[in-house]
Amino acid sequence: MVTIETIETFIVDVPTIRQHVLAMATMRTQAMVFVHVRCSDGVEGIGEGTTIGGLSYGDESPEGIKLTIDRHVAPLLHGSDASPARATMLLRKSIVGNHFAKNAVETALFDAAGKRAGVPVSELLGGRVRDRLPVLWTLASGDTARDIAEAETMIDQRRHKAFKLKIGKRDLVEDVAHVAAIKRALGDQASIRVDVNQAWDEATAKRGVAMLADADVDLIEQPISGANVSGMARLTAMGRTAIMADEGLRGPIDALRHATDAAADVFAVKIAQSGGLRAGAAVAGIAEVAGIGLYGGTMLEGPIGSIASAHLFATFAGLAFGTELFGPLLLAEDLLAEPLDYTEFSLAVPSGPGLGLTLDMEKVRAFRRDGDRRTVISISKAVGA
Repeated sequence: MVTIETIETFIVDVPTIRQHVLAMATMRTQAMVFVHVRCSDGVEGIGEGTTIGGLSYGDESPEGIKLTIDRHVAPLLHGSDASPARATMLLRKSIVGNHFAKNAVETALFDAAGKRAGVPVSELLGGRVRDRLPVLWTLASGDTARDIAEAETMIDQRRHKAFKLKIGKRDLVEDVAHVAAIKRALGDQASIRVDVNQAWDEATAKRGVAMLADADVDLIEQPISGANVSGMARLTAMGRTAIMADEGLRGPIDALRHATDAAADVFAVKIAQSGGLRAGAAVAGIAEVAGIGLYGGTMLEGPIGSIASAHLFATFAGLAFGTELFGPLLLAEDLLAEPLDYTEFSLAVPSGPGLGLTLDMEKVRAFRRDGDRRTVISISKAVGA
């Protein structure tokens, strides 16, 4: 039996290429918890725990994720079976919640398992049905003219042709005017969606849904509190435009309730928010059975978390609303030895063993919060390498 020998964590802080305005916070840097697992057969794996806007978004922070793994997860899994399924089963039995921490460790174990077997992680998740994933871009400067110019540049570069706007921080009428102006400027060249990040109450949301539908918006993401599933069902029943659940989906149980109550037209699948790759697959399975559309979500992860998500999303039979795996593009520094392939409005899913990527450890060390300059073993090491 292959066992887990060590689990190490460190935080990297990387500036973003521009400020990213959400309803609850404005991001200028992204903090990522990198997890390095070494197994008894010498195979190593890497994972990532990343959230948005610190504790203003959710109940896990980078510091909390690292502490949970260092003090609770690592001692629990030391010497245990390195199988992702068995390790995550042990975690579920012993640790409540902490989905982002669990996902980071499970990702590292899947990376190691794929390297051990000589196959991509997507093959361990059932097998990919696509090699490229459509990727949208979020326009989050808050300035209409700047957002239009940014979108036109992305279209000209053939990098993105679907755009999501972060709204909910300003007055409803002002927000809708901003969205409508961008849609008019781009016309049929692009799909326009909005993300309210739970900022509206239900009365405001009813007005907003109607106004945004009139502006030809294709999708409205989590307009009200994720806890208000009944309210989401009422907004979905309006039938004006597609309503997507995001923050309300904290794993398969939440997905089942949303499906049962017809509380969304679309599910945003996020592996970290779901509690891991296998939990994310379960959320998608519930959606598919219920006839709910799928969208590949993000926590604005860096390259590790984004590619882990990509391996799962590549296995989905349907992906009607594409993905938003643009997190690495938002970072001011590329942390990979070989950049990801973002061309023709899509992202290529790596085909190498495990996650199929290699970090540039010199760049990673430059952004480590602890300033540690020790030589770190390359995560690209495979069996016999």
